[in-house]
Amino acid sequence: MKDEIEAQGLIIQMGEAARAAAIELAQATADRKHAALIGAAHEIRNRVPEILEANEKDMEFGRQKGLSDAMLDRLKLDEDRLRGIEDGLRAVAEQRDPVGEVVTEWDRPNGLHIQRVRTPIGVIGVVYESRPNVTADAGALALKSGNAVILRGGSESLHSSKAIHACMVEGLRQAKLPEASIQLVPTRDRAAVTAMLQAQGLIDVIIPRGGKGLVGLVQREARVPVFAHLEGICHVYVDADADPEKARRVVLNAKTRRTGICGSAECLLIDRAFYDKNGPTIIDHLLSAGVEVRADGDLANVPGTVVAQPDDFGREFLDMIIAAKLVEGVDQAIAHIRRYGSQHTESILTENDATADRFFRGLDSAILMRNASTQFADGGEFGMGAEIGIATGKMHARGPVGAEQLTSFKYLVTGDGAIRS
Repeated sequence: MKDEIEAQGLIIQMGEAARAAAIELAQATADRKHAALIGAAHEIRNRVPEILEANEKDMEFGRQKGLSDAMLDRLKLDEDRLRGIEDGLRAVAEQRDPVGEVVTEWDRPNGLHIQRVRTPIGVIGVVYESRPNVTADAGALALKSGNAVILRGGSESLHSSKAIHACMVEGLRQAKLPEASIQLVPTRDRAAVTAMLQAQGLIDVIIPRGGKGLVGLVQREARVPVFAHLEGICHVYVDADADPEKARRVVLNAKTRRTGICGSAECLLIDRAFYDKNGPTIIDHLLSAGVEVRADGDLANVPGTVVAQPDDFGREFLDMIIAAKLVEGVDQAIAHIRRYGSQHTESILTENDATADRFFRGLDSAILMRNASTQFADGGEFGMGAEIGIATGKMHARGPVGAEQLTSFKYLVTGDGAIRS
């Protein structure tokens, strides 16, 4: 009870500071926000040894906690990944500022001129696990869109997140913007998460970024709106008319490039006609790459595979594991994905335009791809500079959540002494 009271007090204090900062941010010029992000990028570059030292503390904590290799990979920072964080900050800085953009406008016979313009949401709460780069991505996108943000990273990434957050705050300080614009919850206490979810009137929207357990907790307990970022149960369907070499490259990349991210392929569907013509070549390549293939039906006869269990389909492995089965055509593939998918990202490999069109029309996942790896499900790859997450819900934002998706809108109505009869 004492911990809960202390956590509530902390979040109230942070929430009030964030609301005050949000008022100023909503009126901040694009130049000042740009300066804050460039300043933060400079600090990331200047503090590489300090951040890596902090990250090593987190890695040791993660190893003691028994995190899997894939989860440790999500947690790990090195010079290349820090360069990526720096580049992401610069990319967001150079984007068009969405605040105040006129989405549409029109005149009415009653003499009114009406504009719908983008406006910040206000205060955003982001709850995430493991990946410390989210500290920079979420902070940058919130700032670009004129929102204050309260960040609560995973317990295993606390030191890394603090080091990156310090760079973000220095950027704000240099640009003379409120330091409370980007705040990091400074404790591992889970009571702070509950307090954020119940902070009505202080936090306008919660964005969870993590596994099924975290997202489920947020959706169950949140008393403020949520941008759902559900599991990445991504499917790759190899159609009868797929190019074998393209299929081999894409499937291997979709599964093995980074297994611990939400865009990693978790289920492979192979059209029987493709399999009859080309044999188990794709399965063999996965096995040679060290992937455990949990195969259903005839695929289970391929040497080296493991017989799939029913719960292997619709499961996010986040590891060198993939479920696989044969399907009889695109309609059966669509039916399987509709049953087991999480509406995140699906890819079809085919040279047949009509089949690709049927796949795109038949599914309603946030991201649908053709002849491309699901690992491209990323705001940076979409040209957004960074992302807070991949929203799998159907309200407000879908797919990569960038700066534009972190705005709402308001109507500006102008008359010339107009009165209503």
